[in-house]
Amino acid sequence: MRLFYSPTSPYARKILVLLAEAGRPDAVSLVVGSGSPVDVGNAPLAQNPLGKIPALERDDGCALYDSRVITRFLDDHLGAGLYPTGPRLWEALTLEATGDGIVDAAILMVYEARVRPEDKRFAPWVDGQWAKIDRALDALEARWMSHLQGPLDMGNIAVGCALAYVDFRHGARDWRSGRPALAAWEAGFAARPSMMGTQPPA
Repeated sequence: MRLFYSPTSPYARKILVLLAEAGRPDAVSLVVGSGSPVDVGNAPLAQNPLGKIPALERDDGCALYDSRVITRFLDDHLGAGLYPTGPRLWEALTLEATGDGIVDAAILMVYEARVRPEDKRFAPWVDGQWAKIDRALDALEARWMSHLQGPLDMGNIAVGCALAYVDFRHGARDWRSGRPALAAWEAGFAARPSMMGTQPPA
């Protein structure tokens, strides 16, 4: 199988962390491909007509896309057990959606500065995206620490990758301030070998 990805993509990083935690980093070969909404670059359009990464081309040639589809497939394919059963599954899926939502907003902030001409940038848009992240982080601190501190699952991985991406692209905003429990959890999670081995290039 071939995984089309970017080394800086937090969505792709979730998949790489899953593979590492499953002990199967060799289950896919990596192909760099990326673009933006205004320049498709070398995005894997044949695998994903939306022009987004990651995309997973399976051995039969059929491609899967959207990171949550790919992680569910690989978890099942490899027997990784990172999607729990019973009521905890719904918590894990909600946490995964929360992590991905943080990343969605953080990337839109990046695009506003990187893609839009300077005279057309809209600061309230950026502030609105950060407000989404801020609320999600408050919710993690207030309501989700017991799950995060429990057994490893894809919810934990998605949140860990999201927080790392916020540090990577928006570190000056100091998301840790006022969130001691989440900050402590993130420090421990970031030290996992699967996270250390998938850090994006500086």
